[in-house]
Amino acid sequence: MSKLNHTLRKFDRFELKYLVSLKAANEFKKSLSAYLVPDNHGDTSGSYYLSSLYYDSPDFRFYQEKVDGIKFRRKLRIRHYESRGPLSDNTLVFVEIKQRVNRVTQKRRVVLPYCAALQLCDQRDIPKHAPEDAAVIDEIICMLWQSNLRPASIVRYSRQALVGTEYDAGLRVTFDNDLSYQIDHLELHEEPNGLPLFKAGWTIIEIKINERMPYWLTELIALHNLNLVRISKYCKSIELAREQLMHSHPLADYAWRI
Repeated sequence: MSKLNHTLRKFDRFELKYLVSLKAANEFKKSLSAYLVPDNHGDTSGSYYLSSLYYDSPDFRFYQEKVDGIKFRRKLRIRHYESRGPLSDNTLVFVEIKQRVNRVTQKRRVVLPYCAALQLCDQRDIPKHAPEDAAVIDEIICMLWQSNLRPASIVRYSRQALVGTEYDAGLRVTFDNDLSYQIDHLELHEEPNGLPLFKAGWTIIEIKINERMPYWLTELIALHNLNLVRISKYCKSIELAREQLMHSHPLADYAWRI
């Protein structure tokens, strides 16, 4: 995961999610081996580690929009790929707007050193950036000011990613394990102190496609009896931390009542 500057910064796709047992996930993964290959951004198996710092308003607007099923919604996060260790100021991270329009997921993101990402998101000060990133930087600044965004949750997990060959370009299937969350000490550069997001032995499978799902994959999903779920890692973290949030943030009680 060392080639962030060569990663796509804007894209649209469809995302399908499944919450399954680790055993079921491994069986499904084996059936994919004839069609997919490990993502070369990870290790030899396509595995890597992610940490995401999510931002939300004092009344948890982004959380509430997901719960209410708003068809157009956005969220902002700083995302770190690669190692489990703490970040340095110069570690490259993504500052990312993830947007949902009906069933389509859109992402717009910029690659910045960690210190510049904090300058942007916490200080609301525009850092040095590439000219092609100006529009996304401006959108991030607008979101921060308009909704008074501040750090709300950190979610961490291990991911194994498999991708399509030239015959299924754009197809991506990921397996997320060991998910944890925290709502205090919201600094990605500090050592993790999170709690489990799910009970042990559960995996989130995500299928990401640019257009139509291949027929062979549709058959495998049916064969393994995978059932779609509506789940957001960020929203799950807020739900689990509800009592803590009410205690820590005076305005949080409003968010749970609307």
